[in-house]
Amino acid sequence: MTTPPDDQENLLERAVSDDRNSSVSEEGYQQGLSQRHLQMIAVGGAIGTGLFLGAGSRLQIAGPSLAISYMICGLCAFMILRAMGELVMYRPSSGSFVTYAREFLGEGAAYAAGWFFFLNWAMTGIVDITAIALYMHYWPVFGGIPQWIIALGALVVVGAVNLTGVRYFGEIEFWFSLVKVVTLSIFLAVGAFVLISGHHVGGYTPGFHLITQSDGFFPHGIVASLMLIQGVIFAYAATELIGVAAGECSNPREVVPRAVNSIIWRIILFYVGSIVLLVCVLPWSAYHAGESPFVTFFRNLGVPGADNIMNFVVMTAALSSLNSGLYSTGRILRALSLGGSAPKAMSKLNRQAVPYVGIGTTLFIYLVGVLLNYFYPTQVFEIVLSISSLGILGTWACIVLCQLKLHKAIRQGKIPPTGFPMPGAPYTGWITIGFLFLVLVMMAFDYPSGTISVASIPFLAIIFFLGWAILKKTNAKTP
Repeated sequence: MTTPPDDQENLLERAVSDDRNSSVSEEGYQQGLSQRHLQMIAVGGAIGTGLFLGAGSRLQIAGPSLAISYMICGLCAFMILRAMGELVMYRPSSGSFVTYAREFLGEGAAYAAGWFFFLNWAMTGIVDITAIALYMHYWPVFGGIPQWIIALGALVVVGAVNLTGVRYFGEIEFWFSLVKVVTLSIFLAVGAFVLISGHHVGGYTPGFHLITQSDGFFPHGIVASLMLIQGVIFAYAATELIGVAAGECSNPREVVPRAVNSIIWRIILFYVGSIVLLVCVLPWSAYHAGESPFVTFFRNLGVPGADNIMNFVVMTAALSSLNSGLYSTGRILRALSLGGSAPKAMSKLNRQAVPYVGIGTTLFIYLVGVLLNYFYPTQVFEIVLSISSLGILGTWACIVLCQLKLHKAIRQGKIPPTGFPMPGAPYTGWITIGFLFLVLVMMAFDYPSGTISVASIPFLAIIFFLGWAILKKTNAKTP
C-alpha cells in the first residue's frame, strides 16, 4: 500500500517550504540530521543506564568477569549494527527494518517486526518516565512533587521536541549523548591516573591484585557469568536507532559506515574498559545494587557531590532513551501504515515533516505510564520492563534476517554490492541469530521476570494475529 500521488506531492511541498532544511527524502522527510547528530545517536544508542546504574548489581553477581559478558554481548550488538549498516547502504529508509522486512521477508514479517518494535519502545518509554521521576525525587527539593506529575512533565517536554522537527530531536539527542560520553571519559581518565599513580581509593591500593585477591575473575563460577548474559545484552538496546535516523540524514552512505565502525571501539573502551578499571581500583565486592559503581568509586576517592552528578547523568540517559523511543516509533508506525500494517492515519506528516499521528499514538501509550505512576508508583518497573525485552530480540532478529536475504540477493547478482558488507556473512549472521535464540532460552529460566516474558509469547502472537486479520479486513473494504 502506497501513499496516493496527490498526498505525496503535498508532503513534499510542505517539507520543501521549510527553509531550515535544504533537502527532502523520498519518503517525504526532511533530511535535517547532520553527521555529528548521527555519530552521537550511534554512540548514545550503545550507552544506556544499564552501564551507569545496573553495573553495580551485575558486579555483585559476576565480579570482574562482567567485562567478558559486556564484550560478548557487545560483539553481538556490533554484528547487528553491521547488518543494519549494509541495509542502509543498500537503501536508506526511515522505515528502517520494517521497510527492509517488507521487501525481503514479506508484509507479514514487516507487520510483526514493526509492532514488536513498538511494543519494546512503548514499554521502555513507560520505564523511562518512571525512572526520570525517581531520579528527580533523589533531590529533596523535588521530594514533595508527586511522581506522576514529574513523569507527565518529562513527557510534555520530550513530546514537544519531537513534534517540532527532526533537527530539534537531533540536537537534543546530541547533547544527551555528549553528557554520557563526557562522563565516561572523565571516569576513564581519572581511573587510569589512579591506577598508574597507585593513589589509594577507600583504603585500597589499586592494581590487578585486587582481582586475584578477591576470588579471581570468576568469583561465583562461570555459570553465573554466562547466565548474566541474558540481562547484559539489553544494555545495548537502541543501537538499531541509527537505521531509523539514517533516513533523515543528508548523506547516509558516507556517514553510516564511519558511525557503525566506530561503535565497536567505543564498546570496548566504555563498557569493557570501565569494568576493568572499576575492579582494579576497588574490589568487586565494594559495589552493590542500588548505587552506581561510578558513584561508589568517586565517593571512596573523596570527590564531593559525586552522587548528585551521577544522578543527573542517569536522568539524562533516561531522557535520551525516552526521546529516541518517541522519535523512532513515530517513523516505524508510519512505515507500517504505508504498507497497510497500521491504520492509514499514522502515515500523515505535519508541516515539519514529522509523523505526528504515530508520535501521538506513542505519547498516548506513555500517558498510560503516567497513570501507572499515579496508581502503582512502586511496581511500574516490574509491570512493563520484562515485556520490552521480547521486542528488542524480535527487532534484532528481523534486522539480521533481512541482511541474510540481502546478502543472498547480492551473491546471486540480483542486487549490486553495497560496498559495506557484513563481516563473515552469511555465517556471522546465523551465529548472531543463534546467540539471540540462546538469550531467549536463558530468559525462560530467569524466574520470575524472564519466565513470564517468554510465557507471554503465545498471548502476544494471538494479539498480533487478531490485529493483522482486522487490518487486512479493514483495508479490503477501503477502495
